[in-house]
Amino acid sequence: MDAVLREAVARAEMGQIDADLGGEVIKQRVARPGQGRSRGYRTIILFRRGAKAFFVYGFAKSQRANIDDGEAEQFKEAAKHVLALTEKHLAELLKRGDFAEVKSE
Repeated sequence: MDAVLREAVARAEMGQIDADLGGEVIKQRVARPGQGRSRGYRTIILFRRGAKAFFVYGFAKSQRANIDDGEAEQFKEAAKHVLALTEKHLAELLKRGDFAEVKSE
């Protein structure tokens, strides 16, 4: 699954963003195993190009069409805080298990 998530961020870094929700929040499609992205999952990513990407929510398109406006606003508020984390604080959160890292190959 890490490879699929890395690919979603790589596309975003190249400007291939499926939906820009504003406030450094994007929606990217990721493939379902054995199928393409169009029938797969949608992920909400707190994204700062060239710096950080945090996957904060995912859903199957077959289960849910989209997030609502209230949820989008909550993600934008979260982006303000999460993307401002220092490397030291982020390391502490990773160590505690509050965050999980998607490692590059």
